[in-house]
Amino acid sequence: MKNEFRSNCPVSCALDLVGDKWTLVIMRDMLMFGKETFKDFSESGEGIATNILSSRLKMLEEKKVITKHKSKVNKRVNIYRLTEKGIALLPVIIELVQWSRNNVLEFQPKMNINGIDTLMDNKAHVIETMQASLRKKILSSL
Repeated sequence: MKNEFRSNCPVSCALDLVGDKWTLVIMRDMLMFGKETFKDFSESGEGIATNILSSRLKMLEEKKVITKHKSKVNKRVNIYRLTEKGIALLPVIIELVQWSRNNVLEFQPKMNINGIDTLMDNKAHVIETMQASLRKKILSSL
């Protein structure tokens, strides 16, 4: 695997991996909505093009943020699951949600903020519970 990082800065390196909008949408869908198939991701409201979706899923798999397995029910369907690296992004995504609610809402008043305040009131507990649930899902698929 060639070095695809622009610099040695930790922020820059992280952004090189997950900093484009489509990768973060895929991670959001996996972390917060339990999506796990190509079809699930392609049906997200943001309208990701299939070639971009394929590229991002492949990159996330190569970087060991997700894994890919064939469905036990339909061998033509790939199931994408988070690894520990992927699960570790949950607090980052939640912080981004909070930052967006606090700093972007004024520019996008139609932003869906239902439940964000409750989430933030119990952030540590929500993160712990969601991460435990994601780990359980991984273990049950082995």
